[in-house]
Amino acid sequence: MLIRVDPSSPRPLFEQLASGIRGSIVDGRLVDGERLPSARALAEQLDINVQTVLHGYRVLRDEGLVELHRGRGAVVTVRVGGHMVLAGLIHDLVAEAREHRVAPAALHALIDEAYR
Repeated sequence: MLIRVDPSSPRPLFEQLASGIRGSIVDGRLVDGERLPSARALAEQLDINVQTVLHGYRVLRDEGLVELHRGRGAVVTVRVGGHMVLAGLIHDLVAEAREHRVAPAALHALIDEAYR
């Protein structure tokens, strides 16, 4: 699993991590039932704190994209409705828009235009 985080970004590391995993689920690189790396292993790989990884995993759990099992790790679960994935993607879009200082009205206009 190739996930990247940018410590110099104003976006919190846990959000970057959750976004990367969410994207891998959406595009099919991670599939239902697939086990994610342990929090410790991923933290070492990305050179970030284990609690940061756990925070990102909890975000994905709350979105219904992963199940967390104490002592057994995180497992992708995309059996829930597509609206959960969509909610996560919208969250990523809004975070990206904020980072680029796009006004809410401008973002709405872009979405309306794309929806047509």
